Amino acid sequence: MSIQELVDAGFHFGHRTSKWNPKMKPFIFGKRNLIHIIDLRETTKGLVTACKFLTSLVQTKKNVLFVGTKWQAQDIVVREAKRCGMHYVSER
Repeated sequence: MSIQELVDAGFHFGHRTSKWNPKMKPFIFGKRNLIHIIDLRETTKGLVTACKFLTSLVQTKKNVLFVGTKWQAQDIVVREAKRCGMHYVSER
């Protein structure tokens, strides 16, 4: 995924600046209108690391549990878990 695709999908919008955790500072690019803006370069690094880890699990025949209980993620979680033949949790 390119940084532009992440921007188009709204990945850069964080939480309100009043509700932040200081441990997140390395991943915050800045703030705008009281909302933190996520550093998408750090996001892409994390996605690459996660993909490599998941690839290694699948190559060694390990299971991956897909979890997404928010309504925005439920359909995607179910569809992709079924496509991969993995288990999933899509409801609380």
